[in-house]
Amino acid sequence: MKRRTFALGSASVAAGIALDSALPGRWMQSVARELNASAAHPTNDRILVVLQLSGGNDGLNTVIPYRDELYLKARPNLKIDAASVLSVTPEMGFHPSMKDMADSFESGRLSVVQGVGYASPNRSHFESMDIWHSCQTKQERHGNGWLGRYLAASANERDSTDAPGLHIGGEALPLALVDRQVQVPSIASIEQMRLKKPGVSEPTSLMNEGPDPVSDPSGLLGFVSTSTASALAASERLEKAMATPDQSGDFPSTGLGERLKIISRLILSGLGTRIYYVTFDGFDTHANQPDAHAGLLRQWSEASGAFCKSMQRAGQQDRVLLMTFSEFGRRVSENASQGTDHGAAAPMFFAGPELATPIVGEQPSLSDLEDGDLRFHTDFRDVYATVVQDWLGGSGTAAVDDGVERPSRPLKIFRS
Repeated sequence: MKRRTFALGSASVAAGIALDSALPGRWMQSVARELNASAAHPTNDRILVVLQLSGGNDGLNTVIPYRDELYLKARPNLKIDAASVLSVTPEMGFHPSMKDMADSFESGRLSVVQGVGYASPNRSHFESMDIWHSCQTKQERHGNGWLGRYLAASANERDSTDAPGLHIGGEALPLALVDRQVQVPSIASIEQMRLKKPGVSEPTSLMNEGPDPVSDPSGLLGFVSTSTASALAASERLEKAMATPDQSGDFPSTGLGERLKIISRLILSGLGTRIYYVTFDGFDTHANQPDAHAGLLRQWSEASGAFCKSMQRAGQQDRVLLMTFSEFGRRVSENASQGTDHGAAAPMFFAGPELATPIVGEQPSLSDLEDGDLRFHTDFRDVYATVVQDWLGGSGTAAVDDGVERPSRPLKIFRS
Protein backbone atom coordinates (compact mmCIF):
# COMPACT_ATOMS: atom_id res chain seq x y z
CA MET A 1 0.00 0.00 0.00
CA LYS A 2 1.42 3.34 -1.07
CA ARG A 3 0.78 6.58 0.72
CA ARG A 4 -0.03 9.59 -1.36
CA THR A 5 2.99 11.60 -2.42
CA PHE A 6 4.23 14.76 -0.77
CA ALA A 7 4.35 18.19 -2.28
CA LEU A 8 7.86 19.51 -2.37
CA GLY A 9 8.53 22.34 0.01
CA SER A 10 11.39 24.62 0.81
CA ALA A 11 10.74 25.04 4.52
CA SER A 12 13.69 25.40 6.84
CA VAL A 13 13.98 24.58 10.54
CA ALA A 14 15.14 26.68 13.46
CA ALA A 15 18.36 25.81 15.30
CA GLY A 16 19.84 24.18 12.22
CA ILE A 17 17.69 21.03 12.38
CA ALA A 18 17.21 19.78 8.82
CA LEU A 19 13.96 18.62 7.27
CA ASP A 20 13.31 16.08 4.59
CA SER A 21 12.87 17.99 1.34
CA ALA A 22 9.47 16.44 0.66
CA LEU A 23 6.69 17.89 2.80
CA PRO A 24 2.98 17.00 2.72
CA GLY A 25 0.68 19.76 1.60
CA ARG A 26 -1.21 19.77 4.90
CA TRP A 27 1.95 20.93 6.67
CA MET A 28 1.91 24.10 4.56
CA GLN A 29 -1.58 25.23 5.56
CA SER A 30 -2.32 28.67 6.92
CA VAL A 31 -0.78 29.83 10.20
CA ALA A 32 -4.13 31.35 11.18
CA ARG A 33 -5.40 27.99 12.43
CA GLU A 34 -2.27 27.62 14.55
CA LEU A 35 -2.82 31.00 16.18
CA ASN A 36 -6.46 30.24 16.89
CA ALA A 37 -5.51 26.92 18.53
CA SER A 38 -2.90 28.66 20.66
CA ALA A 39 -5.40 31.21 21.90
CA ALA A 40 -7.94 28.48 22.73
CA HIS A 41 -5.45 26.26 24.58
CA PRO A 42 -2.75 28.14 26.51
CA THR A 43 0.24 26.20 27.79
CA ASN A 44 -1.15 25.95 31.32
CA ASP A 45 -4.13 24.00 29.97
CA ARG A 46 -2.18 21.48 27.91
CA ILE A 47 -1.76 17.79 28.65
CA LEU A 48 1.20 15.50 27.97
CA VAL A 49 0.76 11.74 27.61
CA VAL A 50 4.06 9.84 27.65
CA LEU A 51 4.15 6.39 26.03
CA GLN A 52 7.27 4.35 26.83
CA LEU A 53 8.19 1.48 24.48
CA SER A 54 10.20 -0.75 26.80
CA GLY A 55 12.89 -3.08 25.52
CA GLY A 56 14.48 -0.96 22.82
CA ASN A 57 12.33 -0.43 19.73
CA ASP A 58 13.97 -1.10 16.37
CA GLY A 59 13.74 2.39 14.90
CA LEU A 60 15.16 1.32 11.52
CA ASN A 61 12.25 -1.03 10.92
CA THR A 62 9.78 1.51 12.29
CA VAL A 63 10.78 4.55 10.22
CA ILE A 64 12.37 2.82 7.28
CA PRO A 65 14.96 4.22 4.82
CA TYR A 66 13.65 1.72 2.30
CA ARG A 67 15.73 2.91 -0.67
CA ASP A 68 19.04 2.94 1.18
CA GLU A 69 21.26 0.16 -0.20
CA LEU A 70 23.16 -0.01 3.09
CA TYR A 71 19.89 -0.72 4.94
CA LEU A 72 19.00 -3.49 2.49
CA LYS A 73 22.47 -5.00 2.73
CA ALA A 74 22.62 -4.90 6.55
CA ARG A 75 19.26 -6.67 6.86
CA PRO A 76 18.93 -9.40 4.22
CA ASN A 77 16.20 -11.17 6.24
CA LEU A 78 14.70 -8.35 8.30
CA LYS A 79 14.46 -5.59 5.69
CA ILE A 80 11.03 -4.22 4.83
CA ASP A 81 10.94 -3.91 1.07
CA ALA A 82 9.66 -0.90 -0.83
CA ALA A 83 6.51 -2.69 -1.96
CA SER A 84 5.39 -3.20 1.63
CA VAL A 85 6.47 0.06 3.24
CA LEU A 86 3.87 2.75 3.90
CA SER A 87 5.91 5.38 2.09
CA VAL A 88 5.49 8.94 3.32
CA THR A 89 8.44 10.53 1.53
CA PRO A 90 10.40 9.34 -1.52
CA GLU A 91 13.05 7.95 0.83
CA MET A 92 11.23 7.07 4.05
CA GLY A 93 8.21 5.09 5.15
CA PHE A 94 6.51 3.42 8.09
CA HIS A 95 6.34 -0.29 8.83
CA PRO A 96 3.28 -1.83 7.08
CA SER A 97 1.68 -2.49 10.49
CA MET A 98 1.50 1.26 11.22
CA LYS A 99 -1.37 2.42 9.03
CA ASP A 100 -2.99 4.57 11.73
CA MET A 101 0.26 6.39 12.43
CA ALA A 102 0.99 6.86 8.73
CA ASP A 103 -2.46 8.43 8.35
CA SER A 104 -1.78 10.76 11.29
CA PHE A 105 1.55 11.71 9.72
CA GLU A 106 -0.12 12.64 6.44
CA SER A 107 -2.76 14.71 8.23
CA GLY A 108 -0.06 16.81 9.91
CA ARG A 109 -0.77 15.40 13.37
CA LEU A 110 2.25 13.14 13.81
CA SER A 111 5.88 14.20 13.77
CA VAL A 112 9.05 12.08 13.81
CA VAL A 113 12.17 13.36 15.55
CA GLN A 114 15.05 11.44 13.99
CA GLY A 115 18.40 10.41 15.47
CA VAL A 116 17.58 10.88 19.16
CA GLY A 117 19.99 9.58 21.79
CA TYR A 118 22.86 10.69 24.01
CA ALA A 119 26.66 10.57 24.13
CA SER A 120 28.38 7.36 25.26
CA PRO A 121 25.17 5.31 25.05
CA ASN A 122 24.55 2.63 27.66
CA ARG A 123 23.15 -0.63 26.26
CA SER A 124 21.71 -1.90 29.54
CA HIS A 125 17.92 -1.71 29.55
CA PHE A 126 17.76 -0.61 33.17
CA GLU A 127 20.57 1.93 33.15
CA SER A 128 19.65 3.43 29.79
CA MET A 129 16.01 3.78 30.85
CA ASP A 130 17.10 5.43 34.09
CA ILE A 131 19.18 7.88 32.06
CA TRP A 132 16.14 8.71 29.92
CA HIS A 133 14.00 9.11 33.05
CA SER A 134 16.41 11.17 35.12
CA CYS A 135 18.51 12.86 32.40
CA GLN A 136 21.56 11.89 34.47
CA THR A 137 24.07 9.07 34.75
CA LYS A 138 24.17 6.84 37.82
CA GLN A 139 26.98 8.92 39.32
CA GLU A 140 25.06 12.17 38.85
CA ARG A 141 21.61 10.91 39.81
CA HIS A 142 19.81 12.27 42.86
CA GLY A 143 16.58 10.31 42.95
CA ASN A 144 14.14 12.27 40.85
CA GLY A 145 13.02 12.44 37.23
CA TRP A 146 12.46 15.09 34.61
CA LEU A 147 8.66 15.11 34.87
CA GLY A 148 8.79 15.01 38.66
CA ARG A 149 11.04 18.08 38.61
CA TYR A 150 8.68 19.85 36.24
CA LEU A 151 5.65 19.07 38.43
CA ALA A 152 7.47 20.21 41.57
CA ALA A 153 8.57 23.48 39.93
CA SER A 154 5.05 24.22 38.67
CA ALA A 155 3.15 23.20 41.82
CA ASN A 156 2.26 26.79 42.76
CA GLU A 157 0.82 27.43 39.30
CA ARG A 158 -1.76 24.64 39.42
CA ASP A 159 -5.35 25.63 40.11
CA SER A 160 -6.62 22.05 40.35
CA THR A 161 -6.65 19.74 43.37
CA ASP A 162 -6.46 16.70 41.09
CA ALA A 163 -3.30 14.61 40.99
CA PRO A 164 -0.69 16.53 38.95
CA GLY A 165 0.37 13.35 37.19
CA LEU A 166 -0.84 9.76 36.82
CA HIS A 167 0.90 6.51 35.91
CA ILE A 168 -1.47 3.94 34.40
CA GLY A 169 -0.09 0.41 34.61
CA GLY A 170 0.99 -2.42 36.86
CA GLU A 171 4.67 -1.45 36.93
CA ALA A 172 6.37 0.52 39.65
CA LEU A 173 6.04 4.29 39.40
CA PRO A 174 8.48 5.37 36.66
CA LEU A 175 11.50 7.32 37.88
CA ALA A 176 10.58 10.07 35.41
CA LEU A 177 7.61 11.01 37.64
CA VAL A 178 9.44 10.93 40.96
CA ASP A 179 10.22 13.97 43.10
CA ARG A 180 10.09 14.42 46.88
CA GLN A 181 7.82 17.44 46.52
CA VAL A 182 5.05 15.79 44.49
CA GLN A 183 2.91 12.68 44.86
CA VAL A 184 1.98 10.94 41.62
CA PRO A 185 -0.44 7.98 41.93
CA SER A 186 0.32 4.74 40.10
CA ILE A 187 -2.90 2.98 39.04
CA ALA A 188 -2.83 -0.60 37.74
CA SER A 189 -6.52 -0.78 36.80
CA ILE A 190 -9.86 0.96 37.12
CA GLU A 191 -10.62 -1.20 40.15
CA GLN A 192 -7.49 0.07 41.92
CA MET A 193 -8.85 3.61 41.74
CA ARG A 194 -11.06 2.66 44.69
CA LEU A 195 -9.37 2.74 48.10
CA LYS A 196 -12.14 1.48 50.36
CA LYS A 197 -12.22 -0.13 53.78
CA PRO A 198 -13.91 -3.56 53.99
CA GLY A 199 -17.63 -3.16 54.64
CA VAL A 200 -17.63 0.57 53.87
CA SER A 201 -19.41 1.70 50.71
CA GLU A 202 -17.53 4.97 50.23
CA PRO A 203 -13.83 5.94 50.51
CA THR A 204 -13.08 6.75 54.16
CA SER A 205 -10.20 8.70 55.66
CA LEU A 206 -7.91 6.57 57.80
CA MET A 207 -6.81 9.67 59.68
CA ASN A 208 -9.71 9.15 62.11
CA GLU A 209 -8.06 6.00 63.46
CA GLY A 210 -5.07 5.71 65.77
CA PRO A 211 -2.94 8.39 67.42
CA ASP A 212 -3.15 12.04 66.55
CA PRO A 213 -0.39 12.64 63.96
CA VAL A 214 0.40 15.99 65.56
CA SER A 215 1.48 14.22 68.76
CA ASP A 216 3.64 11.72 66.93
CA PRO A 217 7.20 12.74 67.91
CA SER A 218 8.83 11.07 64.91
CA GLY A 219 6.56 12.81 62.44
CA LEU A 220 6.25 9.53 60.55
CA LEU A 221 2.57 9.01 61.34
CA GLY A 222 1.85 12.55 60.24
CA PHE A 223 3.53 11.86 56.92
CA VAL A 224 1.70 8.57 56.45
CA SER A 225 -1.62 10.17 57.39
CA THR A 226 -1.10 13.04 54.98
CA SER A 227 -0.12 10.62 52.22
CA THR A 228 -3.15 8.44 52.99
CA ALA A 229 -5.48 11.43 52.88
CA SER A 230 -4.01 12.48 49.55
CA ALA A 231 -4.37 8.97 48.17
CA LEU A 232 -7.99 8.72 49.31
CA ALA A 233 -8.83 12.13 47.86
CA ALA A 234 -7.20 11.16 44.55
CA SER A 235 -9.03 7.83 44.58
CA GLU A 236 -12.41 9.50 45.14
CA ARG A 237 -11.80 12.05 42.39
CA LEU A 238 -10.66 9.37 39.93
CA GLU A 239 -13.65 7.22 40.76
CA LYS A 240 -16.01 10.11 40.08
CA ALA A 241 -14.18 10.85 36.83
CA MET A 242 -14.55 7.25 35.66
CA ALA A 243 -18.24 7.35 36.60
CA THR A 244 -18.92 9.98 33.93
CA PRO A 245 -20.35 8.72 30.60
CA ASP A 246 -17.74 7.05 28.41
CA GLN A 247 -17.32 9.27 25.34
CA SER A 248 -13.89 7.98 24.33
CA GLY A 249 -15.13 5.79 21.47
CA ASP A 250 -13.71 2.47 20.27
CA PHE A 251 -10.29 1.30 21.40
CA PRO A 252 -8.58 -1.99 20.53
CA SER A 253 -9.00 -4.76 23.10
CA THR A 254 -5.30 -4.85 23.97
CA GLY A 255 -3.44 -3.96 27.13
CA LEU A 256 -2.19 -0.72 25.61
CA GLY A 257 -5.58 0.04 24.13
CA GLU A 258 -7.25 -0.37 27.54
CA ARG A 259 -4.71 1.87 29.29
CA LEU A 260 -4.99 4.62 26.70
CA LYS A 261 -8.77 4.36 26.92
CA ILE A 262 -8.57 4.98 30.68
CA ILE A 263 -6.46 8.06 30.01
CA SER A 264 -8.90 9.23 27.36
CA ARG A 265 -11.84 8.87 29.75
CA LEU A 266 -10.04 10.75 32.51
CA ILE A 267 -9.13 13.62 30.19
CA LEU A 268 -12.65 13.85 28.77
CA SER A 269 -14.13 13.81 32.29
CA GLY A 270 -12.41 17.14 32.94
CA LEU A 271 -9.77 15.85 35.34
CA GLY A 272 -7.12 18.51 36.01
CA THR A 273 -4.17 16.10 35.68
CA ARG A 274 -1.61 17.37 33.18
CA ILE A 275 0.82 14.44 32.88
CA TYR A 276 -0.10 10.83 32.09
CA TYR A 277 2.40 8.00 31.74
CA VAL A 278 1.95 4.52 30.25
CA THR A 279 4.38 1.79 29.21
CA PHE A 280 4.24 -0.88 26.50
CA ASP A 281 6.71 -3.75 26.86
CA GLY A 282 8.13 -6.44 24.57
CA PHE A 283 10.46 -4.57 22.19
CA ASP A 284 13.63 -6.53 23.07
CA THR A 285 13.59 -8.40 19.76
CA HIS A 286 16.83 -10.40 19.82
CA ALA A 287 15.29 -13.33 17.91
CA ASN A 288 12.45 -14.01 15.47
CA GLN A 289 11.82 -10.31 15.13
CA PRO A 290 9.63 -9.99 12.01
CA ASP A 291 6.31 -11.29 13.35
CA ALA A 292 6.85 -10.11 16.93
CA HIS A 293 7.84 -6.58 15.91
CA ALA A 294 4.98 -6.34 13.41
CA GLY A 295 2.50 -7.27 16.13
CA LEU A 296 3.94 -4.77 18.60
CA LEU A 297 3.92 -1.95 16.05
CA ARG A 298 0.33 -2.77 15.10
CA GLN A 299 -0.81 -2.62 18.73
CA TRP A 300 1.03 0.65 19.26
CA SER A 301 -0.28 2.22 16.06
CA GLU A 302 -3.89 1.13 16.56
CA ALA A 303 -4.03 2.15 20.23
CA SER A 304 -2.35 5.51 19.55
CA GLY A 305 -4.62 6.10 16.57
CA ALA A 306 -7.73 5.37 18.66
CA PHE A 307 -6.51 7.74 21.37
CA CYS A 308 -5.90 10.58 18.92
CA LYS A 309 -9.28 10.03 17.27
CA SER A 310 -10.92 10.14 20.69
CA MET A 311 -9.31 13.51 21.36
CA GLN A 312 -10.35 14.81 17.93
CA ARG A 313 -13.98 13.79 18.36
CA ALA A 314 -14.07 15.65 21.67
CA GLY A 315 -12.34 18.73 20.25
CA GLN A 316 -9.37 18.19 22.57
CA GLN A 317 -6.75 17.33 19.96
CA ASP A 318 -4.97 20.68 20.14
CA ARG A 319 -4.34 20.49 23.89
CA VAL A 320 -3.33 16.82 24.27
CA LEU A 321 0.11 15.64 23.11
CA LEU A 322 1.14 11.99 22.89
CA MET A 323 4.94 11.53 23.08
CA THR A 324 6.51 8.13 22.41
CA PHE A 325 10.10 7.03 23.12
CA SER A 326 12.21 3.93 23.77
CA GLU A 327 15.40 3.57 25.82
CA PHE A 328 17.50 2.86 22.72
CA GLY A 329 17.22 1.59 19.16
CA ARG A 330 18.67 -1.63 17.73
CA ARG A 331 21.92 -2.33 15.92
CA VAL A 332 21.96 -1.71 12.18
CA SER A 333 22.93 -5.24 11.16
CA GLU A 334 20.65 -8.16 11.93
CA ASN A 335 21.98 -11.03 14.06
CA ALA A 336 22.05 -14.76 13.32
CA SER A 337 18.71 -15.34 15.10
CA GLN A 338 16.63 -13.16 12.76
CA GLY A 339 16.65 -10.41 15.33
CA THR A 340 18.57 -7.30 16.31
CA ASP A 341 20.68 -6.50 19.36
CA HIS A 342 20.82 -3.41 21.57
CA GLY A 343 21.76 -0.25 19.70
CA ALA A 344 21.79 3.49 20.22
CA ALA A 345 20.00 6.31 18.36
CA ALA A 346 16.33 5.97 17.43
CA PRO A 347 13.34 8.14 16.48
CA MET A 348 10.85 9.71 18.87
CA PHE A 349 7.23 10.40 17.95
CA PHE A 350 4.75 13.18 18.72
CA ALA A 351 1.05 12.97 17.91
CA GLY A 352 -2.17 14.86 18.54
CA PRO A 353 -2.05 18.58 17.75
CA GLU A 354 -1.01 20.08 14.46
CA LEU A 355 2.77 20.09 14.63
CA ALA A 356 5.35 22.40 13.12
CA THR A 357 6.97 19.94 10.76
CA PRO A 358 6.64 16.25 9.85
CA ILE A 359 10.30 15.32 10.32
CA VAL A 360 12.75 16.94 12.71
CA GLY A 361 16.36 16.08 11.90
CA GLU A 362 17.84 13.82 9.28
CA GLN A 363 17.91 10.04 9.23
CA PRO A 364 21.29 9.09 10.77
CA SER A 365 23.80 7.98 8.18
CA LEU A 366 24.20 4.26 7.61
CA SER A 367 27.71 4.84 6.26
CA ASP A 368 28.99 6.60 9.41
CA LEU A 369 28.28 4.23 12.28
CA GLU A 370 29.62 4.19 15.82
CA ASP A 371 30.55 0.63 16.77
CA GLY A 372 27.85 -0.70 14.47
CA ASP A 373 25.20 1.70 15.77
CA LEU A 374 23.51 4.79 14.40
CA ARG A 375 25.08 8.01 15.64
CA PHE A 376 22.70 10.32 17.44
CA HIS A 377 22.48 13.99 16.42
CA THR A 378 19.70 15.14 18.75
CA ASP A 379 20.11 14.81 22.52
CA PHE A 380 16.91 13.50 24.10
CA ARG A 381 17.30 16.16 26.81
CA ASP A 382 16.89 18.86 24.17
CA VAL A 383 13.65 17.17 23.15
CA TYR A 384 12.47 17.10 26.77
CA ALA A 385 13.43 20.75 27.27
CA THR A 386 11.40 21.66 24.19
CA VAL A 387 8.37 19.72 25.46
CA VAL A 388 8.48 21.34 28.91
CA GLN A 389 9.14 24.85 27.61
CA ASP A 390 7.13 25.03 24.41
CA TRP A 391 4.27 22.66 25.20
CA LEU A 392 3.83 22.77 28.99
CA GLY A 393 5.06 26.31 29.53
CA GLY A 394 7.70 25.44 32.16
CA SER A 395 11.46 25.72 32.42
CA GLY A 396 13.02 23.10 30.18
CA THR A 397 16.48 23.65 31.64
CA ALA A 398 15.21 23.13 35.21
CA ALA A 399 13.30 19.96 34.29
CA VAL A 400 16.28 18.41 32.53
CA ASP A 401 18.59 19.55 35.35
CA ASP A 402 21.80 18.12 33.90
CA GLY A 403 23.94 21.20 34.47
CA VAL A 404 23.75 22.30 30.84
CA GLU A 405 22.19 25.63 29.89
CA ARG A 406 19.87 24.80 27.02
CA PRO A 407 18.83 27.04 24.13
CA SER A 408 15.59 28.91 24.60
CA ARG A 409 14.08 26.97 21.71
CA PRO A 410 16.30 23.98 20.92
CA LEU A 411 13.98 22.21 18.48
CA LYS A 412 11.12 23.24 16.21
CA ILE A 413 8.49 20.66 17.08
CA PHE A 414 5.43 22.72 17.98
CA ARG A 415 3.73 25.46 16.05
CA SER A 416 3.57 27.75 19.04
